[in-house]
Amino acid sequence: MLILLFYLFIAIVALQFFYYTIVFSKFSFAKIQKTSPKRIPISVIVCAKNKEKNVVKLIPLLVEQNYPDFEIILIDDASSDSTLDLFEEFEKQYSNIKLVKVVNNEAFWGNKKFALTMGIKAATNEHLLFTDADCYPASKDWISSMSAEFTSDKTIVLGYGAHEKIESSFINKIIRFDALLNATQYFSWTKIGHPYMGIGRNLAYKKDEFFKINGYIDHMKIRAGHDDLFVNQASNGSNTACCFAEESFTYREPKTNYKDWTNLKKRHFATSSFYKPFDRLQLSVFFLSQILFIILPLILLIFQYQLEIVLYLIGFRYLFTWIVLGFSAEKLKEKDVMYWYPIIEIVFVFTQLNIFVSNSLSKPVRWK
Repeated sequence: MLILLFYLFIAIVALQFFYYTIVFSKFSFAKIQKTSPKRIPISVIVCAKNKEKNVVKLIPLLVEQNYPDFEIILIDDASSDSTLDLFEEFEKQYSNIKLVKVVNNEAFWGNKKFALTMGIKAATNEHLLFTDADCYPASKDWISSMSAEFTSDKTIVLGYGAHEKIESSFINKIIRFDALLNATQYFSWTKIGHPYMGIGRNLAYKKDEFFKINGYIDHMKIRAGHDDLFVNQASNGSNTACCFAEESFTYREPKTNYKDWTNLKKRHFATSSFYKPFDRLQLSVFFLSQILFIILPLILLIFQYQLEIVLYLIGFRYLFTWIVLGFSAEKLKEKDVMYWYPIIEIVFVFTQLNIFVSNSLSKPVRWK
C-alpha cells in the first residue's frame, strides 16, 4: 500500500511541476508590460445596489481619470438606500455621466446580470470597461492602461482585482493569496491561448462580443458569474488579452471575517461548475493535486517510508512553486504574502476542500 502511495506522490509532484513551470510560468516570467495609450472612446460601467458609502469614494476617482474620451454609466440596481440620490447628484455635476435606473421585475428580480445588460445597452461607446461599486482604480491611468490592450483582434481584456492590505492580519494574507493564485491561473491560461475566466472588478470588452453570444442569456438564471461565465463563453485564444501593469489594478476593501470570505468563495466555486468541460477538468486536477500533495507525504512521513526521497520531493516542490508564485507576486504587488507561503497554502487548500464538500452537500437557491 505504501509503495502505491509513494509512486502516487511522485506523480503528484510531477503534475504540480507541469502546472507551475509549464503553465503558470507563462505569466510569472512574462515581461513587464509597456503599453502605448490609445484614444478610443471608452464607456466605464459601474453597477451598484445599496453602495452609498462606496460610490462617494469611487465616482470622483473615475471622473479624475487621465483619459481624453470616456463616459461613465452608473447603474442603480433598485437600491433601497441613498445610492440613487447620489448617482443623480453626480449626473448633474458631471456631463460625461449617464444614469441608468433599474426597477426589479418578476422575471429578473434582484439579478445583477439584468441590470448590467441595461447599462451595456445604454453605453454610447463600443469599448466597455467594468468595475464594481465597492472597488476603486489604483491610479488615474486605469482607463488608459486597460484600454491600451485593445487591438483589432483583442476585444476582451482581463485585468487584476486586488484587495487592500491589512497589516498583521493573517486572514487578509489568505485572501490576497487567493487573488494572487487565481490571477496567476487565468492570466497564464490566457497567455497559453486558453482563457477561461475574468473578474468583473476589472474587465473590458467590446460591446459586439456581448451581443455576439446574446449577453448573459445562457446563464441569466445563475445569480453569480456575470464576469467569469461571460469570459468562459465569449473568450478564445485570439480575442483575449491580459493587462497586469500596476496602473491597471483595481482595489477593494477585503473581508475581515473568515466566514464572510468563505461564503463568497462558496459562490465562486458553485459558479465554476458551469465552465466549459476542459476548464472544469484542469481546475479540478490542479485542486486535487494540491490536496494530495499535503496528505500523501504526511502519511509517508508518519510511516517513515522512503524518508529521504519524500523530504527531497517536498523541498523540490516548494522550491519551484515558491519561485514561480514569487515572480507573480512581484508583478501583482503581493510579495509580502509569499513570506508566509507554506502556512498560507495549507490553510487555503483545506479551506477549499471544506467549501467543495459544503457545496456538494448543499447548493443554496440563490446560486441558481
